[in-house]
Amino acid sequence: MQRQDFQSEIQELNLAYLMLAQQMLRNDRETAMFRLGIGNDIADLIIGLSSAKLVKMASSQVLLPRFRFDDVLLTGLLAGKGRDATSSSLHAAILATGKPVQELDR
Repeated sequence: MQRQDFQSEIQELNLAYLMLAQQMLRNDRETAMFRLGIGNDIADLIIGLSSAKLVKMASSQVLLPRFRFDDVLLTGLLAGKGRDATSSSLHAAILATGKPVQELDR
């Protein structure tokens, strides 16, 4: 079996994620911080990144975007699993709102 190198795909995804995060934070910081699951310090860091630093950070071998929580119930609700699929995302948002950012960042 041949091993695939996903480095270029990871870099593309990282750059797209960082650029989107920066734009979201500039447009509506509080909503962006909630949606991204980040705190003030990380938000400040992302907003302050120059284009060159964005590219450098995106070149990391680490995939930057990730699931913010390990809560199986919350993840299932976001995926539409539950008694009522139409209200699952609303239920998930309510649950996520009650969790501190540090817990979502784990």
